Amino acid sequence: MHRLARLCLLATIAVPCFAGAVTSHRHHADAKKTDKTQAEQPPVTPPEDEILAIINGQVLTERDVDNRGRLFALSTGLSISPELMQRLRPQIIHQLIDERIKTQEILKRHINIEPEQIAQAIGGIESRNGMQKNALRNRLAQDGVSLTTLIDQIRVQLGWMQVLREEIGGRGRITARQIAQREEALRSEEGRPQYNISEIFIPVADPRHSESELEFTKTIITQLRNGAPFPIVAAQFSQSQTALDGGAMGWVQEDSLDPQVVDIVRQMPEGAISNPIKVAGGYVIVTTNGKRTIGHQLATVMTLRQAFFPFSAPLNPQAPTDQQKLALQHAAQAAQATHGCAAMEALNHSLGEKHPSDPGALVLERINPQMRSVLSTLAPGQSSHPLVSTDGIALLMVCSKEQKNIAQQSPSEIADALMNERVEQASRQMERDLQRRSVIEMRNTTKAQQQG
Repeated sequence: MHRLARLCLLATIAVPCFAGAVTSHRHHADAKKTDKTQAEQPPVTPPEDEILAIINGQVLTERDVDNRGRLFALSTGLSISPELMQRLRPQIIHQLIDERIKTQEILKRHINIEPEQIAQAIGGIESRNGMQKNALRNRLAQDGVSLTTLIDQIRVQLGWMQVLREEIGGRGRITARQIAQREEALRSEEGRPQYNISEIFIPVADPRHSESELEFTKTIITQLRNGAPFPIVAAQFSQSQTALDGGAMGWVQEDSLDPQVVDIVRQMPEGAISNPIKVAGGYVIVTTNGKRTIGHQLATVMTLRQAFFPFSAPLNPQAPTDQQKLALQHAAQAAQATHGCAAMEALNHSLGEKHPSDPGALVLERINPQMRSVLSTLAPGQSSHPLVSTDGIALLMVCSKEQKNIAQQSPSEIADALMNERVEQASRQMERDLQRRSVIEMRNTTKAQQQG
């Protein structure tokens, strides 16, 4: 408008121009005032970058919470409604705050998690859930979920384990005497029940007000009973040190469990999902993967050799390549011509050993039904028929087969169990101490209260 005032000086009618100039001057002043007012107003923050909390100076944003929620929806393979995500939201915020606190302690100790460690952890998640290599990464990309969301969560879990190892220090050494004492205790309990359990532990910050955590635990149980994979949900939400192993605790006896958990697992059929179990510090969800009597569990233990014929590209069953057809012909011929485990091992070596010749001892009763049906019919020294997968063809051969009592824990298994007990105890103590020392400023309290 101020340009209009200058242009009016060239007009032939003076009065209207003067009037226009006065009006323009007023508008110019108003514009300056408006510009000044706008300049004083803070810029509008995009909703996804809205700060929800500041933890010791580090921010937690709406984007962080949304990404973790989308990761959960993707990894479970279930359709997650907006209403369900609203119920999950408070616990996601609590969990991310805990992770921020742990990350700060990890950085304070200059602990660095290598990319190879993260890749190995992701591979373990895929393996436990029957996924092909890189399947989880590809699904994240397809659904627009940042891989960083998963990597950050795994980095915290791995880094925290390193923190605990440093904290435990010399106390982390399991001595031969301690193993012998546990072996003696197990012998005294021979004939008593033992359970193979997986867990999801949801901590409660304030025992006087646990309604939010209880509601969240019930929501998770509903998703598990609707088909969400237990290992993935445990990796996402459990605050126990078993989270990175999909919640797996392994074989445990009753005196290693909370009494409330014992009362439930005694009655639970295998594969069932428990209701929320109130324990010290929070709620736990358990599923039983197996039951046995201490000292008594006969099983068929097999040793194997395998040869693997790799494909140069992933298999499309509707359009196999010439290389894949040729590999199948060679595998079929080898299945007929290979006799004895030494010959099978030599064959795999000649193929480049893309898979190990010796996959280790297997318990027949624990492998999936399809593979069990293949191996159970093989005599020692006999090759299986070609087993085709997307990346190649395998031949399997049974080398030995025997009945063994597998209920007896090895010294290494006992050492692992003792270490897990110490690590879990140290973790809960450290988390409480760090929480007490932390300065946490919650933002957007109205929305947080609505969500909670």
